[in-house]
Amino acid sequence: MSDQRAIGIFDSGIGGLTVLAALRARLPRETFVYLGDTARLPYGTKSPQTIQRYALRAALTLACHDIKMLVIACNTATAAALPVVQHALAIPVVGVVDPGARTALARTRGRIGVIGTESTIASGAYERAIHELGPDIEVIGRACPLFVPLAEEGWFDYPVTREVARIYLEPLSRVGIDTLVLGCTHYPLLRDAIAGALDPGVCLVDSAQALADEVVRLLDANHGASHGPGSARVLVTDAAQRVARIAEMISPGLGGNLELVDLHQ
Repeated sequence: MSDQRAIGIFDSGIGGLTVLAALRARLPRETFVYLGDTARLPYGTKSPQTIQRYALRAALTLACHDIKMLVIACNTATAAALPVVQHALAIPVVGVVDPGARTALARTRGRIGVIGTESTIASGAYERAIHELGPDIEVIGRACPLFVPLAEEGWFDYPVTREVARIYLEPLSRVGIDTLVLGCTHYPLLRDAIAGALDPGVCLVDSAQALADEVVRLLDANHGASHGPGSARVLVTDAAQRVARIAEMISPGLGGNLELVDLHQ
């Protein structure tokens, strides 16, 4: 049975557009409503209580658009607020951490690096998710807070980005990780700079692609896929012109359909 309602996606900024792009490629007949909370970016330096409040407001705002599923395309919000949002909504809510952890486990030889915001790394969410399924796997976390503003600026593979990546990732290279989880949906935008700072054999796990796989699985399980023409709306809480520019770099055509909104109170 087809469900023509939209899939809602939210992130603290433009990073979740990597998830939107991955989902549109996998599910071209679905309708998507994306919300980037650019007015409150970054989430990664905020307290868990503040992140929960922001995430709940974003979720309730998207719920007003009659969505059939909510995708939290923000690692920080997933780590701090997933149960809160799941409790508040009567639709499936999926976060990015568990899919990324499962993908990393499937690819690792035993030593996984995880990079993310300060809040995501401090939460230990990836370590817990990985150790629940692979208790003997070594997990090394590393906060990379400068990656988000670099991505938001559109400096995906600039010299400064490559140098920051080298500094951040050198400790992970030194301990010999074989797999690296890009534990923030902004980070796939910096994939080339990140890969260039690592040994060639290190496998990069794109949390956006892993989350897209999970959404497809859930839709199949619930017989909720749409047979419509497919479309995407992008809502932002601030900096619409900057987001439009970056959106065009991520997925041509997205930048021309931005709307400025306030979060549900």
